[in-house]
Amino acid sequence: MADPMKIRATVRDGVADVRVLMAHEMETGQRKDASGNLVPAWHITEVTAALNGTPVLKVQWGPAISKNPYLSFKIKGAKAGDTISVSWVDNKGDKRTDEVKAS
Repeated sequence: MADPMKIRATVRDGVADVRVLMAHEMETGQRKDASGNLVPAWHITEVTAALNGTPVLKVQWGPAISKNPYLSFKIKGAKAGDTISVSWVDNKGDKRTDEVKAS
């Protein structure tokens, strides 16, 4: 299982500013190891976010995203204490979901 995501969500004037740092190797499948063999592709393919269980964001990624990706987005209609969850799925089927209470 991957390391937990670092999620920060601050609310001001009804808009949550969400910042997420995801721990993932994000291999492109084009890099070679010390023996000259290709390192298999391993990257996040889909990221979703929800506000109190209601989906608010869905993105599709590919191998061009950097290692330990950072994502920032805003959610209108949020208030302090709301639960914001972020999930990802990678091309090997690994999944991770973490959540935070907006402040």
